[in-house]
Order: sequence, then C-alpha cells, then structure tokens
Amino acid sequence: MTTQLIEQILQLSISERLELIENIWNSITDIPDAIELTEKQKQELDYRLELYEQNSARGSNWEEVKQRIKNRK
Repeated sequence: MTTQLIEQILQLSISERLELIENIWNSITDIPDAIELTEKQKQELDYRLELYEQNSARGSNWEEVKQRIKNRK
C-alpha cells in the first residue's frame, strides 16, 4: 500500500472509512478459502467444538451475550 493511498484514506470522513472497512471485509469474506488457518488455530477450533458437543447447554445464545455486554457499561 502506498503512502499516497494511506493519506487519501485518512482524508475520508469516519463514516466513509467505516464503509471502506466494511467493503474490504466483505470482499475478504466472499472468498473464505483465501484465509488459511494455522495448525494451532485449527486445533483450538476442534477443541472448542468438542467442548460444545460434550455440553451444548453450557453456551449462551446471542441475546444473552448482547445483554451481558450491555450490562457491562
């Protein structure tokens, strides 16, 4: 990335930069196979999946998680 491009990005408003971030993120998630996990990351995901499968009732649904986050403020 060139210095000139970075300077142009920094001249954007906050909302324009957030929109740019969203567009970049969407372009990445459109190609999920392009993101390679390390072996350690794969092992961690396998470990978490195993814990979940052993006791799926231990987890929290999204509404519960959002409420906990809101209560921290």
